[in-house]
Amino acid sequence: MSKKDIQNRADIHLLVTTFYKKVRTDEVLGPFFNPIIKDWEAHFEHLTTFWESSLFLKTKYYGNPLEVHVKVDRETNHSITELHFGLWLNLWVQTIDELFQGDYAENAKHRARKMGTFLYLNIFQARQAP
Repeated sequence: MSKKDIQNRADIHLLVTTFYKKVRTDEVLGPFFNPIIKDWEAHFEHLTTFWESSLFLKTKYYGNPLEVHVKVDRETNHSITELHFGLWLNLWVQTIDELFQGDYAENAKHRARKMGTFLYLNIFQARQAP
C-alpha cells in the first residue's frame, strides 16, 4: 500500500504528534524536551502551525525558533551538541518515511535539515556573544 503525501494541517498534526511521541521517550532527547514543555497539546499546535507555514507557505507562524533554542541551550548549561540535532533529524525523517511519501514529505525533510543546521550554528554563535 502506498502512502500519501502531506496535504494539509491534519497531516502535519499527525506528523508532529507522532514525531514527538518518539522524542519524549528518547533517552537522549527526552531530557531536553520533557522538563521544559509543560503543555504538550499547545506545543503540538504551535509546531503544527510552524510546519504548515513552512511547507504550504502560509503566514500564520509568528514565533522565533532561534530565540527559543538559544534559551533552551542556556537553561541546559550549553549542553546541546550536534549529536542532539542528528538524533532529532533522524527521528523526523524516520517519522515522515513511516507516514508519508511525496514532494511535500521530501520538502519537510529538506527544510528540517536546513533548519537544524541554522539552529545548530546560531546556538554556538550565541555562546560566543558577550
